[in-house]
Amino acid sequence: MSTTESQPRRGAPPKGERIADWADGRMGLYGLAKANMRKIFPDHWSFMLGEICMYSFVILIITGIFLTLFFHPSMNEVVYDGSYAPLRGQRVSEAFASTLHISFDVRGGLLIRQIHHWSALVFLAGMFVHMMRVFFTGAFRKPRDLNWMFGFLLFVLGMLTGFTGYSLPDDLLSGTGVRFMEGAILAVPVVGSYLQMFVFGGEFPGADFVPRFYTVHVLLLPGIMVALMAVHLILVFYHKHTQYAGPGRTNKNVVGMPFMPVYMAKAGGFFFLVFGVTAVLAAIASINPVWAIGPYRADQVSNGSQPDWYMGFTEGAVRAMPAMEYVLPGGYTLNFGVLIPLVLLVVVPGALAMYPYFESWVVRDLREHHIAERPRNAPFRTAFGAAWISWYGVLMLGGANDIIAGFFHLSINSITWCVRIGFFVVPPAVFFITKRICLGLQRRDRELVLHGRETGIIKRLPHGEYVEVHKALEQADLYRLTAHDQYSPLPLAPAVNEYGVERKLTRRERLRVRLSRGYFGETGQIQKPTAHEYREIAGSGIRH
Repeated sequence: MSTTESQPRRGAPPKGERIADWADGRMGLYGLAKANMRKIFPDHWSFMLGEICMYSFVILIITGIFLTLFFHPSMNEVVYDGSYAPLRGQRVSEAFASTLHISFDVRGGLLIRQIHHWSALVFLAGMFVHMMRVFFTGAFRKPRDLNWMFGFLLFVLGMLTGFTGYSLPDDLLSGTGVRFMEGAILAVPVVGSYLQMFVFGGEFPGADFVPRFYTVHVLLLPGIMVALMAVHLILVFYHKHTQYAGPGRTNKNVVGMPFMPVYMAKAGGFFFLVFGVTAVLAAIASINPVWAIGPYRADQVSNGSQPDWYMGFTEGAVRAMPAMEYVLPGGYTLNFGVLIPLVLLVVVPGALAMYPYFESWVVRDLREHHIAERPRNAPFRTAFGAAWISWYGVLMLGGANDIIAGFFHLSINSITWCVRIGFFVVPPAVFFITKRICLGLQRRDRELVLHGRETGIIKRLPHGEYVEVHKALEQADLYRLTAHDQYSPLPLAPAVNEYGVERKLTRRERLRVRLSRGYFGETGQIQKPTAHEYREIAGSGIRH
């Protein structure tokens, strides 16, 4: 009789393990996950702004799929016989009738419509705030400058997608916005009328713009945005977020938490939080009630009609521009009242988009930056960003001049003139004030580093003088206040080279030197304290 015991036979692996082994054998997922799931990411509350955008985009896709099942993108006229009694028996377009059908006859349809619209507003608001966070902290610098451009394109495409989306119901409010766009297209020199006929399939309103907007809204623009979003997230995963200055944090390391399980767990919970807040907004705050506005008619304009907030600056630019036109030889009319605002609406946002490359050219800094700057430590950039936001805000107020005039019982002409003047006066004033505030905050940081915080303790010196005792900052605070880089103004190249030959300085070189002095000269920044100054103050005995 044998005394050896047979080993127990291992049972078949679980089904989930078999599926994982099958996928790993064909796609190498295990090695990929092992290399990336423990990737470290820095942690800061402001990073959630980008996550709000991503989660709102996911909600938009989910709710949009639901709405496409019931929406009819057609401008054929039908007699409405649905549940909404005040409009029953009226002739409306199929697009408008199907929107009412979704709102009143599809179970949960109105809530899904509201969630979809609110998600669009939250998506673009989150994009705007997220981009400003990136701008003011200098997170657009190399190697993230390309990702900044992808983010800017996402914001622009989001605005276009939102415009084509709220134009689909063919109600009086959205039709007024489409009519506004038609006027802008007609203002394009020479080819404006041809573009108008191409977009609308004939004279406005035509019978084709809803089906064409529908195709653009549900296929073309979302497809491009999904591709850009994927590339954007891949670059974020590769470069990681910029981390804020602190002990142990440099441009060559990352201090934070692993992607799995900590970051993914937080991200999953935050998604449901964003979805919940959006659903609550949709449930309690009505938005775009097309049944109260009525179907679009070309001979009517709804009083106080306003676009969604992100398109308000376009409305304000056209309202503020005086009516001016010029007839070219051949009978072509240049409508400057619309053409100039359209040019500004391309140039001014384009200036913000191209700013990273402009700053890199002025600074001549080709290094990689992974530490976020405090806005006060870049006064020129912060002032420029604040001036840009003020420009945006002035035009948004201009787009609501009729609402403001009616609410405050003011003259609409006076408000329009205030917007015209404010367009030129407010941004420079905001630039100057913001820059002075940043310089003042830099002086305060310098005083804190050298003299410490006030303690309220009065000390009498041996010779009879009374001084207040200051407490030295902790090393972590000292590092945070002095870790930023400070550049020196670029010197102007000598007029004669080393061989005695006269060297001609180009206008480009002179301009760069002047801009560099504006950025980093005596009026552009406050020099942070040196180690010698710190030791000298520390040895005076006033601070302990």
